[in-house]
Amino acid sequence: MPARKNSQAWDEIAALPNLGTVSAKMLLAAGIASLTELQALGAVRCFLRVEQQLLKPPSLNLLYALEGALVNTHWCTVKREMGGQLILELDAARQALKA
Repeated sequence: MPARKNSQAWDEIAALPNLGTVSAKMLLAAGIASLTELQALGAVRCFLRVEQQLLKPPSLNLLYALEGALVNTHWCTVKREMGGQLILELDAARQALKA
């Protein structure tokens, strides 16, 4: 039964706009297994969780893709229109973790 649940989570995440199998694998490794969890955490907190799981930090493109998945917008548009704000939010969240 757990393998089926993991398969459903994989399918749900990989099917989101801007995300694919590599992104789904990173999210699942970080304990994010559903759209509901992604929505509850938001793009910045999800990105931070993934970042904590990897030896090499993920590209900021993942942050843009996560936000794009949440707002149903292509990641390039997110980068162009919201990238600066997302980076500020990411920096603030990183600072809060250090405090």
